[in-house]
Amino acid sequence: MKRSSGARLCATAAVGALSLVLVTGCSDDGSKKDSKGSSKGSDSSSASSESSAPAAKALTSAELEKLLLAQGEVKGFKVTPGDDTLPKSKSEVKTDKPACDPLAWATAGLAPGETDANASNSVAEDKVSGATAKPEDLADAFDIDMTFVGLSSYEGDGAEKAMKALSDGVTACSAGYGLAAGEEDSKVTKVASEKGSGLGDESVAFSEAVDMDGEGSATFHTDVVRKGNTIATFYTVNFASLGSGKAADIPAAVVQAQVAKLK
Repeated sequence: MKRSSGARLCATAAVGALSLVLVTGCSDDGSKKDSKGSSKGSDSSSASSESSAPAAKALTSAELEKLLLAQGEVKGFKVTPGDDTLPKSKSEVKTDKPACDPLAWATAGLAPGETDANASNSVAEDKVSGATAKPEDLADAFDIDMTFVGLSSYEGDGAEKAMKALSDGVTACSAGYGLAAGEEDSKVTKVASEKGSGLGDESVAFSEAVDMDGEGSATFHTDVVRKGNTIATFYTVNFASLGSGKAADIPAAVVQAQVAKLK
């Protein structure tokens, strides 16, 4: 993608649409070890076939909005509506390999499967920033782990099919894929399975290594959990630490609290 000022892109990301592509412009590096895992410690496709059948009728977007975490439900975190922080439709997030679409959508807080029922918000650490108005302290203002949460609901076995598409995509896209969001282009160079939360009826977690404009690679992580016919996606980033070689962990408290709210 085109190189821009790290501080400017980070500030833009904080108030504008966030995607994996935009995040990569904030720094030159980020890392976290890859590990192997999926639903309840077993292959996600197997878990899908063994899980109970999902509810026949999908929830509406309005119903999903009510199931999103609200302020005060997770101690130590602030909840912000996601209408202005994530892409609003799948047409804004494109890949050069159809099999990789569910991965990109999940990372962008969008439904990884075929449904129009979708809702999202963001959950950030609730801590007092040590930043001042001085430009050199701008990085302090972004030293916060921010988790983007997406909920989607499906008719029939649509949720199980979406989880299988994600699991299949991790394998099919292991060598990477091209990603475009808005006017920004980027390259995911590697996709690997990771050990997920193991919550709900099944979960799929994966890491994506992204080329930082030819100056190294950063690794980002996504965790997806299905409970019945509802799917929750989680993606966490800390803008200040992107250049330090450290990747933000998806907070277990946020995942646990959100999955507990699902029907």
